[in-house]
Amino acid sequence: MAVVDYGMGNRRSVEKALEHIGARASVSSDPARLRAAAGLVVPGVGSFPRGMESLRERGLDELLRERVASGVPVLGVCLGLQLAFDSSTEHGGAPGLGIIEGEVRRLEAGSRKLPHIGWTEVRFERPSSPLLGDLPQRCAFYHVHSFAPVPAREQDVLGVAEYGAPFVSAVERAAPSMTPTRSRQRARGASRAPATCTWSTSTGRAAACLSTCPTCGA
Repeated sequence: MAVVDYGMGNRRSVEKALEHIGARASVSSDPARLRAAAGLVVPGVGSFPRGMESLRERGLDELLRERVASGVPVLGVCLGLQLAFDSSTEHGGAPGLGIIEGEVRRLEAGSRKLPHIGWTEVRFERPSSPLLGDLPQRCAFYHVHSFAPVPAREQDVLGVAEYGAPFVSAVERAAPSMTPTRSRQRARGASRAPATCTWSTSTGRAAACLSTCPTCGA
C-alpha cells in the first residue's frame, strides 16, 4: 500500500493509520513505486486548484487515472476525494481527475459560518458497503471543509451529512468512496476496508473517500 505524496496534506498521519491496522504502507511520489503498490491512498489538505497543479507537476494525475483504469484499489481522503471529480468551483474553478462524474462546490451553509468544522452525523445510503466494516448506518465524523462533491450520478452517493443543507460526505462507484479528517474511536473499525475497495472504471467498482476519514484519527 502506498500513500501518494504530491506535497499536500497529512501523508504521515495516513501512513501511521494504515500501519496501526496492520497494513504495510509507505509514502512516495516515485511513479515506479506507486505503480508497484497493491493499492493507493490519495490524501490531501488545501485548495482544489493547487492540489491538481501539484499532481500535474509530478505527473501523478495521469498515473492515478492509469491505476484506476487498471482496477488498482484507490482510496481518496479529504482533498484526495474532491480531486477525483470532473471539476471544482473553488478559486474560480479548475478541472479535476475526472474519475468520478460531478463537480465540487461550495457548501450551501445558509447563515452558518464556513469552513464547516466539527462533528457531524453521516447517514450511509448503503450500509452493506465493504468500506464501512461494522460502522452503524448513522455515524459522526469530524469535518473541516468549505466545499463538497456533487456527484452527477445519485447512485455514487455513499454518505450524506447536513450543515445548513444536506451535502455529500462520502461517494462510491458501485463499491465505496468518502471525505475530511478525524473519526470517533469506534469508527476505526472501518479501517480494514480500504484494501477491499477500488476506484475502477474498468470493473465498475470505485474507492471510498469521506469528508472525515475513518482510518485517519488525526
